[in-house]
Amino acid sequence: VQLQASGGGLVQAGGSLRLSCRASGFNFRINTVDWYRQAPGKERELTATITSGGGTNYTDSVKGRFTTSRDNTRNMVYLHMNSLKPEDTAVYYCSVFYRGRRSYGQGTLVTVSS
Repeated sequence: VQLQASGGGLVQAGGSLRLSCRASGFNFRINTVDWYRQAPGKERELTATITSGGGTNYTDSVKGRFTTSRDNTRNMVYLHMNSLKPEDTAVYYCSVFYRGRRSYGQGTLVTVSS
């Protein structure tokens, strides 16, 4: 399993970013993909989920602001982040649970300035 997140950067509060996750090494189309984030000094938390059928779920703190989508033809998952807040500052990871093991890709840092 290989996962590579990209698209992070520095943005002002209220701004937007789109993260991308490129996946390979497994049957992407039938797998749920999760987005996790880890803020400085905090535990990693599940942020968003997209199922193989496109169903989505979000942690309460990002509902209405974040949207995840996927392109099965390109093995890509996206996290669209709007109305960003300083508390969204974190390293963001895409992740899958495959063959009994959770795998995380290399994360991408999002920094939101106030």
